[in-house]
Amino acid sequence: MKELIHKQLLSKVLDASTLSFGTRVRWFAICFVAGILCSFLGTALLWLPKGIKLFAVFYTLGNIAALASTCFLMGPVKQLKAMFDPKRLIATIVMLLCLILTLCAVFWWNKKGLAMLFCILQFLAMTWYSLSYIPFARDAVIKCFSSCLG
Repeated sequence: MKELIHKQLLSKVLDASTLSFGTRVRWFAICFVAGILCSFLGTALLWLPKGIKLFAVFYTLGNIAALASTCFLMGPVKQLKAMFDPKRLIATIVMLLCLILTLCAVFWWNKKGLAMLFCILQFLAMTWYSLSYIPFARDAVIKCFSSCLG
């Protein structure tokens, strides 16, 4: 009986459709706003002495929260499947790698410049990943940059 309850609970957690639409949207908004606030807070803390560590942590947490927010709309299993879909695979791997490398650069390697580079790459990878959900958005960006660069 106890095992059945655990399986049902796990099933509800993994399947966002068991949550009401209002609950899913509410938690999406909460996580997304928390992600934005963490990113802005990290940027504000960047100017403090030793602020690079706080920036890297808060910026990375902000990206993780923003990414996790979509789990409430899609469900974690659908989210993971979508993330590792062939059209998003490279962006997902680069994004996840940069999340980890940002923290490594700031805490273990003590390389501030490298941490900033990985934060910039996080932003670019997250943007490219997000654009993959909008039809023809990546094509439009490529076309725009191609025309700008000649």
